Order: sequence, then structure tokens, then C-alpha cells
Amino acid sequence: MNKVLIFAGTTEGRRLAERLSGASVQTAVCVATEYGETLLPRGETITHLTGRLDEKQMESLMAADGFSCVVDATHPYAVEVSANIRGAAEKNGLSYFRLLREETAGEYGGNTVFVDSVKAAAEYLKKTTGNILASTGSKELKEYTEIKDYRKRVFARVLSTEESVSASRRLGFEGRNLICMQGPFSEEMNYAIMKEYDIRYLVTKSSGKAGGFEEKLRAAEHAGAAVVIVGRPEERQGYSYEQILGLLEKMEILPSGAAEEDAPAEHGLQMKRREAVLVSIGTGAVSQMTDAAKNAFDKCDAVVGAERMLQALGTLQKPSFVSYKNEEMISWMEEHPEYRNIAVAFSGDLGFYSGAKKLQPLLEEKGYLVRCIPGMSSLIYFAAKLGISWDDAKLMSIHGRFENLIQSVRENRKVFALLGGKDGVGELCKELLHYGLSDVRLAVGEKLSYKEERIRRGTPETLLSEDFHSLAVAFIENPMAAGHVVTHGLEDDAFIRGKVPMTKCEIRAVSVSRMRLCRDSVIYDVGAGTGSVSVEAALQAGNGRVYAIEKNPEAAALLRENKRKFGVPNLEIIEGEAPEALETLPVPTHAFIGGSSGNLKPIVELLFRKNPGIRIVINAIALETVAEAVSLMKTYDTEDGEISQVMVSRAKKLGEHQLMMGQNPVYIVSFTGKEEI
Repeated sequence: MNKVLIFAGTTEGRRLAERLSGASVQTAVCVATEYGETLLPRGETITHLTGRLDEKQMESLMAADGFSCVVDATHPYAVEVSANIRGAAEKNGLSYFRLLREETAGEYGGNTVFVDSVKAAAEYLKKTTGNILASTGSKELKEYTEIKDYRKRVFARVLSTEESVSASRRLGFEGRNLICMQGPFSEEMNYAIMKEYDIRYLVTKSSGKAGGFEEKLRAAEHAGAAVVIVGRPEERQGYSYEQILGLLEKMEILPSGAAEEDAPAEHGLQMKRREAVLVSIGTGAVSQMTDAAKNAFDKCDAVVGAERMLQALGTLQKPSFVSYKNEEMISWMEEHPEYRNIAVAFSGDLGFYSGAKKLQPLLEEKGYLVRCIPGMSSLIYFAAKLGISWDDAKLMSIHGRFENLIQSVRENRKVFALLGGKDGVGELCKELLHYGLSDVRLAVGEKLSYKEERIRRGTPETLLSEDFHSLAVAFIENPMAAGHVVTHGLEDDAFIRGKVPMTKCEIRAVSVSRMRLCRDSVIYDVGAGTGSVSVEAALQAGNGRVYAIEKNPEAAALLRENKRKFGVPNLEIIEGEAPEALETLPVPTHAFIGGSSGNLKPIVELLFRKNPGIRIVINAIALETVAEAVSLMKTYDTEDGEISQVMVSRAKKLGEHQLMMGQNPVYIVSFTGKEEI
């Protein structure tokens, strides 16, 4: 029989009883007083047991009713009662779960005194003057009677039960010095009482969030009262409210998934399904973390994240799992259903090159309620340190990924880049110098927000010889970027040519337009020659890749020179003959065939095998090549087929006159496969 016995002396205990009742789980709830019974939920599946029980009575109760488990939700200071419950459960062979009250968040503040017991608090207060608010309960009021003039100085706040009132009055607490109310209390109520009675000292136990501890502390600070905290007994191992629900589900007491459903809204209590909170810790130092992030970590049951993130959060004393891999993190979370609220720590901001982008949909597929808490990115922090704006900067990351940083620097006055690896700054400086960007200015920030933070400025040449930490970012300023040409159609004389054939600028302009390139296209240039088409394509597809296939060693050497001259690191030179040289390359989206060496058919066959939806542009001079290209268009299921003959005449100056000199006509054949990848 799936029946649960709860000893409910706290708000969490009553909350759990209501949750189980709402899920139609047979539940018996024990409370010590009739007043406590009035706070319990009602329902067909819930039974109330009122009165204090000793260990023998607890043993008899557990043996008689066939319970599956026992949940101890008594007050944290009820040490003897908890020991009896645990002992009775062990003798009956029942699972015993201690429900821990949630700890308060934040610091106590400076005007605070810690003591071991109420008796020690009274000893301390004997040496003070001013009114005292005793909120430690009626059972220990006797200790305060040792204080001189306690009948005037001490104001006792107790439960409004006949038992509490009678005990307090017998000790001499009467009239306005006896405040009978049921807590927990709001900050405003606590403050009003302290101001009304001119309280100088508040005595309280560390009763946790549910006990209104935070509200007491804030009210005391506002009222200018010192706080005497009776040190909480050393807590035994136990579980949070959310973890208890997970354990009951694992025992099949709660239906599978029931712990994730919303609880009844009576008494203002509501339960959310299992939650994953993606939290940005900011630039790294805890001092830069937002209050919302700190609160999320304080409230969670467990924390997951990379080692650097968890090191920054080491003082939380929460269960944790070190990993930055999505599959590992999710697997661990699934293996620990007792953790109902899990915080996943990320550096920087979730929306700026963060792993949260891929993790969030995976968690949502698993049924988690996902919340995101933003943080300060290194971009924002570094720009503020430098005193510059970043709204006109190109934002990039070359940490573990390829991005065409060189083209971005050529085209933008400001580039911000996340770097990565031990030699990240050095490799950046080498690349800038290699592609002729020696005049740009760099600002490099290391370990931003940490005490070891350092910011250095210079040129690629001056910074190349220095050592940098792997945790670095850079702002690159290029004042010459304003004149950068963004259209294709480079002049032929701009290329280093040698004696290698080259596709002329007019033919090249039409051919590149026919390719219909995108920023992230993957392009094969077969028979690349000097690389004029390769360079134009690489400049257009700045976030993509261009593979220039060339069998002539002299042409390959010219390709390397032009790659450096035009600053296109996304151009890769493949020395070899097509189609064999294409076999191991990544799947293309586009292909330009300027020279096939008689292998046009097998080249096109391989291209369509790799990507049936590829876009192909062919340049041909011989009619036989045109006929073969037309035949291939018919053989394969293509669309958007076009054949153009382009004849260009260029002016040549002869004396005082300009004569038009005709060049060889070129056929441009273009088509697209119908099936896309």
C-alpha cells in the first residue's frame, strides 16, 4: 500500500501533505497541537493525528497502518523528536526521509551575535540595555527570567495557543510584554513590532526561509536593532522539498511525472515541474554576478557547469557535477530526479556565444521547465574598461571555431573577438601580420574582473612577442576599413598573375553572379588557375569556405600569393586533379568549373553524388565542352538552366584614338540540382 506518514511541524510539512493529497496519495499527518491541525489541508485521502507521541507510540503507529515511508518535517530544533521518529522508522523497516528547511540566502550583516543556546543568549543580554524581542518560542522563555527587569525589558512573541499563553503568564510575561501571534511574519510586521516596542535586540533561531528568518533580519536592520542568533543544531543529512517529491516518485508513491505538475493553489502553495535554470555568472568574478543569478544559485538543489564556473561558485556548498558537454549534463540530471531545481552555470551572457543556445532546446525536449538568467558579457565589461562604445563593432568568437576574422577586420572599424587557447593572442597577431594588417590597433583583456585582470594595448607586431593568458578577449580597431569595396568585380591587374590563365573580370563578374552565393556557402573552384574566381567567391562568402583545386604547381603558388594579398583565410588550396582531389572535401553547396582537363563528366557526377541540390557554373570556350555540359544538364534532374555566350571588347589606345579589341567569346552554363541537401 502506498501510504505516507508525515510528522508536520513546519510549513514545508503542511505543503507536502497538501501536495500528496492533491495527487490522491493516502497520507497520515501528525501534528503536536490542535492549532497545528487547523492549518492542515482537508481531503478524502488525508488523515490528521493530533498530540505529542513518544518513540513507543510512534512505533505502534507505524506498525499498525502499513506505511511505505516516513517523512520527518518537524522543526529544525526538535532534535529529540526527530531522533524518536528516525528510531521508530528503523525498527519498523520503513524508509525515513528528513525534510530540510530551506536555508536563507545572503549575509547576516555586521550587527549580529551568534550564541549556542537561548540560555547563552540570556547571559549575553544581561550585559546590555534596551528592550528585547524574544521570538524563540514559549518553551524556553524561562531562560529570559534571569535578565534583570525582564518583565519590562523582554517582549515575548509566542503562538496564540492556550498552552503557550498559560506557560508565558506563569513566568511573568503579561500585558503588552506578551505578543500572541502565528508566524511567519512579513518584514513590515516585524518592523512595526520592533518600532512600537522600541526593540534594541532581537533574539531568533535560524529558522530558515520558510520560518521568516530573512524577514526578521531585514526588519531588524531597518529598525536599527542588533540580532542575537541562536545557532541552529548541526543538521542531519536530509532532502529538500523538491528532492522528497522526486524520491516519492521514484518509489512509485507519486505517479510518474506527478512531481512536475502544478500543485493545488490552496493556502497560496504552488509546485512547479522539474526546472533547469540557465544562469550567466558574468565575466567570472562573483562580484560581477547579478542578484538574480545569486538568488538562482541560492535556491537551486544542485549546480552543473564547467570546472571554472563551479570554482567561482565553490562557497555554495551544493551538490554539483563538472561538465560542459550537453549529453553528460543531461544524463547526470536524469540520473538524479531528487534534484528538482538544477542551475546550469555559464560564463558571460547566455545570448553571446554561449552553450545555452544548444542546451536549452535539449532540456525542453526532456520536459524541463527552462528559465534563463542573463549576465554581463566580457564584451560589455571590456568596452566599459576601455571607455568605448560597442554598438558599432563586429562581434566574433574564434574560440574553438572558424570565423573569417581577417575579412571582418578589413571591413569594420571595430572588431571584438573572444579568443581561446594558450596561444590565442599570438596566433591572432601572426594572422593579422600575414595578411598585411600590421597597422591595426589592438587592446587585449586578460582574466577580466578577476584580481589578476590585465589590459594591454599595441600593434600586432608589438604584442606578438608577449605572453598572454588563455582567458583573453580583444578589440581590434582598423581606421582604414571605411574604404573597403563590398561588390565583386576586381580588376585583373589587382591579381598576381604570372603566366597562368585567368578568368577575366567581365566573365568573372557574370559567373560569380550566376553562382548565387550566400555568406556561408561551401564552394569548389575546379581548375582555379591564379585564383581570381576563388578570391572573389571567398570575399563574398566570408563565413563560408572556398576550396581551390589546381594541378599546376606554378598556379598553386600564385594562389597562395593571392590568398595572402586579398586576405582570405577561408580559401583553402587543394593541389591535385579533379575529380580525385574532390573526394575527401566537405560537401559543397556551389561549384565553379573553369577548367576540367577533359574530366567534366566525372567531375559533375561526383558533385551531384555529394550534393544532389548543388548549384554549378561552368565556363567553356570550345563548343564540344558546351555540348557536354548541355548533355549533363539533361542527364541530371536540374532546374534554372541557363546558357549564355559572353563576348567582351576592351578599348585599346592607338595614338589619339580608342579602338575596341574583341576577346574570345566564353560560354557560361549554369544549373541547379532539384534535390537539396
